[in-house]
Amino acid sequence: MPQDNYIKFLGTAGARFVVARQIRYSAGTHIRAGGHDIILDPGPGTLVRCARARPKVEAPNIDAVVLSHAHIDHSNDVNILLDAMATGDHDGGELFCPAECLEGEKSVVFNYARELPRRVIRLEPESAYLSGDIPFRTSPRHVHGMETYGLSFDINGTTISFVTDTDYFPELSDIYADADILVINVVRHYPVKHGNVQHLCADEAKEIIGDVGPDMAVLTHFGMTMIQAGPREVARQMDEELDIPVEAASDGRKIDL
Repeated sequence: MPQDNYIKFLGTAGARFVVARQIRYSAGTHIRAGGHDIILDPGPGTLVRCARARPKVEAPNIDAVVLSHAHIDHSNDVNILLDAMATGDHDGGELFCPAECLEGEKSVVFNYARELPRRVIRLEPESAYLSGDIPFRTSPRHVHGMETYGLSFDINGTTISFVTDTDYFPELSDIYADADILVINVVRHYPVKHGNVQHLCADEAKEIIGDVGPDMAVLTHFGMTMIQAGPREVARQMDEELDIPVEAASDGRKIDL
C-alpha cells in the first residue's frame, strides 16, 4: 500500500434503518498516516469493506482500532478485526475505547478478544493518546446514550476532528475550534428531541461549522431523513451559505491529507 496520508470513509450509514437495509455501507473510517493504519468505529461490514477497498486494507496489518462508543453501528466488527490483527506481524496492534466498551452489561469486546491486542487503552475525556506516530485526543464526553467521545487526530500538522454521535450542546463549537478538517456525524435532517434520539441535525451541524470555520467540513453517518433530503444537496446549501467548503461523504470517499 502506498505510504500516503489520507482518511477514507469505508461507510457512511448512521442509525438503524439505513444500517439494517445497507442503503449506505456501515463500515468505519480508515485513517492512514506514515504507513500507520487506524480503523475508527468499525460498524457492520467493516471487514468486508476493508477487503474490497482500493487499495485493499489488509486487516492483519491494521495497527489500531478506535471506538468512539459501544453502539453496534460503531463497534459491530471490533472483535473480528482484533482477531484478524492478531495474525499480523505487529503483535496484535492496539485497541482504544471507552471503558464502557470493555466493562459491564454494555461491553462489546469479547473476553478472549481483549487478550489479542498488544495494548488495550481506555479512553477518558479530554485526554491525549499516541498510536504509532499519530497523536490524537478525546473531547469532553458527548451527550449520547453511551459513554462517547469525539476524536481529533494530528497528521503532519493538520487537525482532523470527528464530531461523533451527540445531541447538540453549546460548547461543541469551542471543543472543535482548532479543527482544520471537521467531520460531523449528521443523522437527522431536521431536529428530533424526544426519547433516546441524541443526534445532530443538519442545522445544528451548519451552526458548528460556521462557528469553527474549518478549511473543510465533511458530513457523514446519515440517517433516513438525511438520505431522503439528499446529503450532497444539504452540503451544497451549507457550502453556499457559509462560504466554507462542505461536502457529503460517500462510501469509499478518500480525502488526501
